[in-house]
Amino acid sequence: MRIAHESPDQPDVIALIADLDAYQDSLYPAEARYALDLASLSQSNVLFVVARDANNCALGCGAIVLNDTCGEVKRMYVRPEARGQGVAREIIATLEAAAHAAGCRALVLETGPYQPEALEFYARQGYERRGPFGDYPDHPLSVFMGKSLL
Repeated sequence: MRIAHESPDQPDVIALIADLDAYQDSLYPAEARYALDLASLSQSNVLFVVARDANNCALGCGAIVLNDTCGEVKRMYVRPEARGQGVAREIIATLEAAAHAAGCRALVLETGPYQPEALEFYARQGYERRGPFGDYPDHPLSVFMGKSLL
């Protein structure tokens, strides 16, 4: 498996993000979803990585939006058939290292209560529940987590 910083504007990556959107659409109403679109993922303050297998097939992706000394984890997704192989762990580790190198000292994220696997994954990576941040409302369909990178 290879993980690298890539453009999100590639057909196989667009397909990954479409799969993620379809999955989240099945769980949450539109007003409880805070996804970044492709244009936002291409901004200069966004770190975006893609995991690929030996055949160069996209297995997963993730992003961090950098804001001064804090970053927000966005668009973490691994194809169902690639889960359980450490892909998400490698993606988040790559993103965390890049964010830290860019001066980021803490990471935050918003996910949902209907994604217990994601909640468990983030907890295993050292993320702890916290209150809302930024412009997010305190909503029953949002779970907020954070982690220090110090």
